[in-house]
Amino acid sequence: MTGTESAASWRAGMWNLPNALTIGRLVLVPVFVLLLLAESTPTRWWALAVFVLASVTDQLDGHLARSRNLVTAFGTLADPVADKALILGALVTLSVLGEVPWWITILVAVRELGITALRAVLVRRSIMPASLGGKVKTVLQIVAIVLLVVPWSALVDPDPMRVVALVALYLALAVTLLTGLDYVVKGWRISRSTRPAA
Repeated sequence: MTGTESAASWRAGMWNLPNALTIGRLVLVPVFVLLLLAESTPTRWWALAVFVLASVTDQLDGHLARSRNLVTAFGTLADPVADKALILGALVTLSVLGEVPWWITILVAVRELGITALRAVLVRRSIMPASLGGKVKTVLQIVAIVLLVVPWSALVDPDPMRVVALVALYLALAVTLLTGLDYVVKGWRISRSTRPAA
């Protein structure tokens, strides 16, 4: 296959519903961030709606790609990028607003980016699929962020709900770090088992 044919195949593979949802999720990230930074109750509700919509597309695009046999190279690369952009964009913005400690955001960012890099390095040796723990981690992160973004002061006493949100955040952090360690161990084993003989 020539370079021109390969590029054409890549472009053709991009244009399907799952990939459109992934691209849409990437577009929604800056919209969510700007709404959250506006710091008003109405824009907070809109930010919440955008975040939930983006989170739903995260689950939907993967399901559609697998069920309809629409998995593409573009989708394989772009989907995790969109996932990380959404979660890290939310945590960084909440840290800027003083609602999430920076050390938590930094730990999550190091874990997410580090494991993504590890999987990329090992992809030629073995594919490291998302584990059940990784999926639980994602759900906990989404729940924690939703609880943090809701403008509770417009509904109830915000102090108890902030405590609940922080508990969910710390739980998400614990699972994030534990699953990150699990990926590191698996990566080390893959590296050892596939090391060329001396």
